[in-house]
Amino acid sequence: MSFTIAIIGRPNVGKSTLFNRLVGQKLALVDDEPGVTRDRREGQARLYDLDFTIIDTAGLDEGAKGSLTARMQEQTETAIELADALMFVIDARVGLTPTDRAFADFARKANKPVLLIANKAEGKHGEIGAMESYALGLGDPVQISAEHGEGMGDLHEALSALMPEPVGEGEEEEIEGVENWSDEEIAQRPIRVAIVGRPNAGKSTLINHLLGEERLLTSPEAGTTRDSIAVEITWQGRQFRVFDTAGLRRRSRIEEKLEKLSVADALRAVRFAEVVVMMMDSQNKFEEQDLRIADLIEREGRAIVLAVNKWDLVERKPNQISQLRTDADHWLPQVKGAPIVAVSGLMGEGIDRLMIAIQEAYAVWNRRLPTAALNRWFEQAIQASPPPAVSGRRLKLNYITQVKARPPSFVLFCSRADAIPRSYLRYLTNSLRETFDLPGTPIRITLREKANPFAHKRKRPS
Repeated sequence: MSFTIAIIGRPNVGKSTLFNRLVGQKLALVDDEPGVTRDRREGQARLYDLDFTIIDTAGLDEGAKGSLTARMQEQTETAIELADALMFVIDARVGLTPTDRAFADFARKANKPVLLIANKAEGKHGEIGAMESYALGLGDPVQISAEHGEGMGDLHEALSALMPEPVGEGEEEEIEGVENWSDEEIAQRPIRVAIVGRPNAGKSTLINHLLGEERLLTSPEAGTTRDSIAVEITWQGRQFRVFDTAGLRRRSRIEEKLEKLSVADALRAVRFAEVVVMMMDSQNKFEEQDLRIADLIEREGRAIVLAVNKWDLVERKPNQISQLRTDADHWLPQVKGAPIVAVSGLMGEGIDRLMIAIQEAYAVWNRRLPTAALNRWFEQAIQASPPPAVSGRRLKLNYITQVKARPPSFVLFCSRADAIPRSYLRYLTNSLRETFDLPGTPIRITLREKANPFAHKRKRPS
């Protein structure tokens, strides 16, 4: 079982920078503004020959009961309970503060091994602050610079003494190179799902209901989520890795540097995912930003599921779901037929339908079409609607072949590829979607000119 370490300390001492250094990726957002981290984030860390689980936490701070700050601290306390040991981080350049002293007592009361980390210890001022940290009574400080990677050897030595034994290498996650996987292998692999949408659409509330616990912070205030947090979910025996993301607003309304970082993190989650659930508020659905987000998902080639949240607030009328389907196809023709589900993340309504829709969208996204059936469809599609003549010359379509799935992608061999109208490609795409039951998934058709066998060969020099 993996050894787990929680990084704790007051805000802005470099906990997320240390987390990123240990996991080897910039997973956690980092900024000079205090309080960037809100939810706890887990990652698989490696330091030389040591492998362990690391948890980044919100800065320990005091807040009124029920406030966002207080609930952030509750997340930190949960991380401490889950951890086998703690890294207590201070800012060596600032030196000890009353808050550091107060929360050093808090760390001691956890009754777990505590490793004192004096971060930002580079330079003369850093050394002085590190010496002050002896007053905390937590043992010898490990002086590091998480930003510059200094002191990692000393940190390794301290961790080696702390951990009972090195844990074996974790299984590396890859999204590439799955083209030759069998259906059984695909079925056993966790489905990567990103939950995206405008701010305050209820993304975190939905994930908390799936987990059955208040794992992610929620608030009526828009923009509570900043990092893209990944959680593991099992539903009816199927594994899912679900990413909660920051709300996506129009670019013109994004002013703060921190929000720009959050949006960039959300976009990375979309590219990393296999299925993207686009959440809309039932009171304000299919707004301009919703359409932009859906277009982004289609351009990235991810399977899409539309979720209309806060359905418990809607007055029920006949044929509402059918009207949602009609509206979706009208506003989002590029993903025509994408599953749309009415849900309430708060009340748990429609959750089973949503999980079924995610699995169905994932299956379509992975689909490979039989070559014989594809050829029959191609001949019938051309006969039903031949390609138009351009400048009096007939366009010839030779054949089509599927080159990959995830999403279904095809190469169409033809003459004069640059002359084929986009409208005709849309016709072929829609025909493919209807004939082979590929609702909602992006479909890629690449044009390639077939080599001319009558072209003159270049003469060899004599």
